[in-house]
Amino acid sequence: MTQLTSPQRPAVGLGTTRHLPSWAPYAALAVSAAFAGAVLALAGFSTAGWLVLTAVVFVVLLVAASRAVEGPRKATDRFVTSLVVGAFLLALIPLISVAWTVISNGAARFDVEFFTYSMRGIVGEGGGAAHAIAGTLIITGITTLISVPVGILTAVYLVEYGRGGVAQTITFLVDVMTGIPSIVAGLFAFALFTLILGPQARLGIMGSVALCVLMIPVVVRATEEILRLVPHELREASYALGVPKWRTIVKVVLRTSVAGIATGVTLAIARVIGETAPLLVTVGLTTAINYNPFEGRMATLPTFAWFSYAAPSLPVEASLDRAWTAALVLVILVMLFNLIARIVSRAFSPKTR
Repeated sequence: MTQLTSPQRPAVGLGTTRHLPSWAPYAALAVSAAFAGAVLALAGFSTAGWLVLTAVVFVVLLVAASRAVEGPRKATDRFVTSLVVGAFLLALIPLISVAWTVISNGAARFDVEFFTYSMRGIVGEGGGAAHAIAGTLIITGITTLISVPVGILTAVYLVEYGRGGVAQTITFLVDVMTGIPSIVAGLFAFALFTLILGPQARLGIMGSVALCVLMIPVVVRATEEILRLVPHELREASYALGVPKWRTIVKVVLRTSVAGIATGVTLAIARVIGETAPLLVTVGLTTAINYNPFEGRMATLPTFAWFSYAAPSLPVEASLDRAWTAALVLVILVMLFNLIARIVSRAFSPKTR
């Protein structure tokens, strides 16, 4: 008896998928750039308008070609990919613009004299920012020494121990402190030291206290979020081995999250190192080098740049050059702090194979 079998149908779509050639996006970009340039040549050319029109025409051409050849699903994928890449490039524009402006304007006085001389007795050209660099490093260093332990310990309490109203109150106060204006922090430190030392007090430690008000909540919030990412299984495994809680926190929780904590501390330092308003109120400005934060005024790079721009000496170009170079040094310091944070996180983070 013969068994009836239905004829096999060929698999639909196997080997028939169509794709745009790899050079298609580049061709679409070239055509879009030429079309945008031709249109704007008639209406009045501008670089910003050319870039925007090129991007719009490129997306339309690429998505239309993809829909005709590859189908609507692939066309939608290319459309979303174009939006993501466009958003990334758009976010790079202000970053590159700021970096280029600071480097191009600050390179004029980026010399040995700027790093080795102060402005004491200097009128007009010459001089440097050695006093401001020293003041920035001292004040920021003291701020970090105070804020980092307080912030990390507060975050550990909130994550590991805090329960009930006390923890909720601390969390609320940290949220409030995160959003306070910097000038309020400066006025707080000024009022605090005025009650003790009088209204004429201007000290480096006053600036450190003001910056601590701004830095501590950033450290607390960043550390708290990182500690909450540590799996509870690690804590439970440590407790099962008979390790006490404080040792588990030090050896397991903090050791696991040290990379994230270092990044949060770096962001906090970058948050306060460029503050100007609280330092103008609490530290003031001087033209000489002062290494003692407990005696006399101190100069910092933000206040030095502000004073050079707001009250320039003659010739004005010399003061503006010093202001731009001070801004460039600030950017370099922030980059160095980021590099140090990465080295610390790699050195102390758990090793994985």
